[in-house]
Amino acid sequence: MCTGACSKFIAIPLYVLALLSIICNFFLFFPDLDTQYAAQDRKGLPWLTEEVKYMGGVVGGGIMVLIPAIHIHLTSANKCCANRCGMFLSIGFAAGGVVGAIYSLSVSALGLANGPSCLYEDPVSGLQTWGTPFANSNGSYLSDKKMWDLCLEPKNVVEFNVGLFSTLLVAACVELVLCLIQMVNGLFGCICGTCAGKEVV
Repeated sequence: MCTGACSKFIAIPLYVLALLSIICNFFLFFPDLDTQYAAQDRKGLPWLTEEVKYMGGVVGGGIMVLIPAIHIHLTSANKCCANRCGMFLSIGFAAGGVVGAIYSLSVSALGLANGPSCLYEDPVSGLQTWGTPFANSNGSYLSDKKMWDLCLEPKNVVEFNVGLFSTLLVAACVELVLCLIQMVNGLFGCICGTCAGKEVV
């Protein structure tokens, strides 16, 4: 496969994954699809999961992957960056995508490990309080669904967070692999050309 065609094959999934990451991160701000939790968090109350506010899906898996995807796509088009210089630049853009994917992956993994912020009954005081009841569980709550009942509010917040953070994690892993492949593809394109007809160096 020509390096130019390979770039197009890589760029299109990156568009989809970047958009998916942004959407997942957006929904994480609204547990139970309710805006009150984000509103209360803005007032200083810990009603939102901390890792959501790190914007891993928007900044890392979203913008930092979307920008490289645009350039990588351009390297596959005739007479538009389809030259050795364009492929060389795609290595740097893909490296930026790698950094973004790693950031999104790290935030997602942290979000899964610590669990959601929710209203739960403190086992010591017996009072209901907002916090992260699974923060010290080392992620063991993920395999023990009985523990999920600890969260009283928002409704089904554990399933909500696990589903969206898992999606972000998988998307970031695929983005990471695709960007690494593009770095290798860009190197070959820089040395051998893009097979996009007559090139301009």
